[in-house]
Amino acid sequence: MKFLLRCKPNTKKPPTGKRVAIIGAGPAGLGAAGVLLCDGHEVHIYDALPEPGGLLIFGIPPFRVPRESVREGVRELIEAGAKFYTSTFVYCGEKPHEHEALLLVKEFVNLEDLVKRYDAVIITTGTWKSRSLGVPGENLQGVYKALDYLFRIYANQLGYLPKEKVYPTGKKVLVVGGGLTAVDAAIEARLQGAEKVVVAYRRTINEAPAGKKTIETELIARGIEFRELINPVAFLGREKVEKVRFIKMRLGPPDKSGRPRPEPVPGSEFEEEFDTVLIAIGEEPTPPGPCLGIEFNPDGTIKVDEKMQTTHRGIFAAGDVVTGPSLIGKALGSGMKAAQFVNEYLSSH
Repeated sequence: MKFLLRCKPNTKKPPTGKRVAIIGAGPAGLGAAGVLLCDGHEVHIYDALPEPGGLLIFGIPPFRVPRESVREGVRELIEAGAKFYTSTFVYCGEKPHEHEALLLVKEFVNLEDLVKRYDAVIITTGTWKSRSLGVPGENLQGVYKALDYLFRIYANQLGYLPKEKVYPTGKKVLVVGGGLTAVDAAIEARLQGAEKVVVAYRRTINEAPAGKKTIETELIARGIEFRELINPVAFLGREKVEKVRFIKMRLGPPDKSGRPRPEPVPGSEFEEEFDTVLIAIGEEPTPPGPCLGIEFNPDGTIKVDEKMQTTHRGIFAAGDVVTGPSLIGKALGSGMKAAQFVNEYLSSH
């Protein structure tokens, strides 16, 4: 994430007098800032977390993305004139009630106010909401979203969140999912002292989004079990999870993703003891709420045109809040692309 600024400081274009607000300081927001600063615009970046970087700092382990590299890129932007407003949650409509970042937020800003104060706005708020399984017992103590689990651990390690807010890791941990968040959560559970860590995936290792090689080298090589073709159907316990009821799966015809559809095998249910469950079955977009006539797609992503402008003139959107969960490079590129369209828009207004 170094070299976020897309020009040498002495080759920046002269000041245009135009001001741009970027909502979200993850890869897409930082990428957009690096382009807009070079175009001579004044850039202000708002983020709910206490330091820029988004999931690069607060959701992805440092062995995967070195934090100092991200911070170095942020320093480049600051030296080029970017101004960051951290611990500041930008909302639209009603103030938010459910968002892990609220643990660290100190100020709230209404998007409608920003639209009045800036010549253009880019929304790059990503995908911070984890999907639920929708099975009985999901609200039991000890059942957590894997991303929330990781966020609280890293926020504590960075000195932003007290230890008592970190979700406790039991001795027998189940991680549900086959993506990188599931892999990272399983590794972290082992580092936090779990004696047994099992990753359950409803397809096989060949279909896992994290990739077969990653699972073999990062999980299995660490003594973490990867179990294929099983899926939880209930979490059991009085107040805290004590057991998980699974059903065995088999692969059917391809679904809309192109992968074989996992189908339950009737009569194959079985139970196993676990005291912690981490759910990692994907994330959903987290735009700053419905207002200003901004329209959304059926999957919750922000609707944009071919120039990445929303249905409200002068408000653009980029990154995972537009595409759904993606890799860092894709989000970064999306932000840079949006910045080019914003520059074009500002040049004609």
